[in-house]
This record gives sequence, C-alpha cells and structure tokens, in this order.
Amino acid sequence: MFQKAMSTFSERVDSLIQSGKTDLTKAENGISLCIKTLSKLQKQVDQNDFDDLQSEIEFFRNIKPLPMSYLIYFTEVRSCELMLPKAGKSHKIRFLEKEIKKINKFFSANNSFVNYMEQNHNYLDYDFFSRKGRRDFSFSPTINYYQNPEFSTSHDMLWSKVQALYRYIHYIREKLELIQPGSSGDFRERQPNLLVWSGSKISLVEMIYALYHAGDINHGTTDLKTLCSAFEDIFNIKLDNFYKTYGEIKARKDPRAKYLYLIASKLEAKMRKDDEK
Repeated sequence: MFQKAMSTFSERVDSLIQSGKTDLTKAENGISLCIKTLSKLQKQVDQNDFDDLQSEIEFFRNIKPLPMSYLIYFTEVRSCELMLPKAGKSHKIRFLEKEIKKINKFFSANNSFVNYMEQNHNYLDYDFFSRKGRRDFSFSPTINYYQNPEFSTSHDMLWSKVQALYRYIHYIREKLELIQPGSSGDFRERQPNLLVWSGSKISLVEMIYALYHAGDINHGTTDLKTLCSAFEDIFNIKLDNFYKTYGEIKARKDPRAKYLYLIASKLEAKMRKDDEK
C-alpha cells in the first residue's frame, strides 16, 4: 500500500543529498519533501488503515520512521547551519563539540531502546509500535505535528530520532573535517582499527549498492548515504562521491557487477573443494 510513496521518497531524498546545493538549501528542501511524504502516508492510513496487527507494527517500525527520521535530521541540520558561528574556527568547533555532547546524552538516556532495536528484537513490538500498545510517549519531539493517536505509537518517533541522529553524527563529522582537517577524528566512535578495506573502492561501492537494493538491511528502509557511512566506519575508508562510482559501474561491459561475480565464484569454488575432501 505504501510502496509507491516510499519508493518516490527514497529516490527524491537520494537525489537531493547527491545535489550540489548548500546544506541549508538541502535541509529546507528536505523538510518540505518529508512533510509531503508523511502527509501522503497519513492519508493512506486514514483511508485504508491496516489489514492486521503485524502490518501496523511493520508500518510504525519500518516505514513511517524513514521520512520522519529525515524530517528530524533535516531540521537538526537547518538549525545547525543557522546557529553555527559565522567566524572563528575555534568557535565553530566548540559549537559542534556541544552538538556531539547532546547526541551522546540522548543515546545514553535511551540506551535500552537503542539496544533493543539494533539487536533486531521484536518481543516488545506490540507495546512500542502498535497504537493499542503503550501510550506513555517516551519522546516528546519539538516536531509534534504528526504525533496524534491515529498516526503515532509510543516509540515510532523515538526510533525516528535515533536514526536521524545517526545521520546527524556523520553531518557533524563532515562539518568538523571541513573546518579543520583531522579534527573529526577525535569524535569518531570507531571500533579499534583492526578492519581495513584492502580491495578497490569501486568493489566496495558495488557491494554496498547490492546490499541496498536487496533490501536486507533495516528491512530495506536505510538510505545509501547512511549505508556508505557505516561501511566507511567499519573499514576505516573514505568513499568519495559513491554516486559517481556507481555510474562508472553501470558504464562497464557485462558483467557489470564484476566484484560480486568474483566473490560468488570464489565461494562456490571453496565449497566444491570442501565437498571433494
């Protein structure tokens, strides 16, 4: 029921992020896009409701939070762009450091819920993501336009803010890097530098796009930029302009997904070798 609206939203938000517009313009355009998408989703829910409890939980856990999280994210970016000191590197860095502290405070306060979601548990989904579940809203956002009984659950807004702040962390890091190269390293909460991508960047981008279009991460609700940022953190690598890299992959002669074919053939060869033993 929501596939067309969500597909259109994903395409438009990716195009917006990919555009060469300023961060402030992206944020303002993004806010408008998110509000329009949420309005469409709300109308669909009002008109058709849900076939069963599971489809309701699926909507409030995996569908609505995508545009809602971008609405919160773009609002945070807009606020940051407007409030960031106009002069002085040290003043700008101190401001961004305070933003990092606020993000850390939020995650610390909601640690149990974040862990529940990241471990992909579902035993509390009825309480968290159905309208008949708990009504003690755990998060009171400044963006409360969509927090009404028929279009909200106790935790869908909280889950949206979690996803929004993950994106906002990457925005802050990129901002710090632009102001003073190397400064963002102090705020990277990475695993120890044990995993380093030693293949080509184009191969990694090929794999990321394959995972994105398979829809097997966050039930297909994550966006390309977030996915690429996660791989950057895991493998201690910087993927510059992955949209352009994807264009280079598409321009290849068949097979265009060379890396995927290569690793699949290597795995098949290993399993055949194991069978022969």
